[in-house]
Amino acid sequence: SAWWNFGSLLGICLTTQIITGLLLAMHYTADTSLAFASVAHICRDVQFGWLIRNLHANGASLFFICIYLHIGRGIYYGSYLNKETWNVGVILLLALMATAFVGYVLPWGQMSFWGATVITNLFSAIPYVGQTLVEWAWGGFSVDNPTLTRFFALHFLLPFLIAGLTLVHLTLLHESGS
Repeated sequence: SAWWNFGSLLGICLTTQIITGLLLAMHYTADTSLAFASVAHICRDVQFGWLIRNLHANGASLFFICIYLHIGRGIYYGSYLNKETWNVGVILLLALMATAFVGYVLPWGQMSFWGATVITNLFSAIPYVGQTLVEWAWGGFSVDNPTLTRFFALHFLLPFLIAGLTLVHLTLLHESGS
């Protein structure tokens, strides 16, 4: 069945995202006053920067399409019965969503600033520790330069965590004979 190819496509997507992300990180500036200009610089002045940025941004969309089809195939064929593999896959999905969210904030335009404020402020709904979590995520009492710096660091590091979890996912999968 062709449905079994989506795991391999996810590996290709992850590799492409890491390579294009490393190339973009070489030219990106994680500072609130320079972030948007550095993205414009990448698109205008870096050789094939526009292509690398578009591959990275649109590759993320393809990544999510492939992962949802991969999960759908897993549900259809009852792969959730292989609990360890399934649980690592759920953690992979959550890590992927977190990576995409912090990456969305990096251009530091009006919408990404709003997204960082609204989504991270949802932590304030957690009883007792919510407000402390929000201030910790923001690096202060409002979304500002420390937030952008933290989000860039997370966006840079999380794909490597995802790659490691992918190896665990594959190891657990092949222990069961798949």
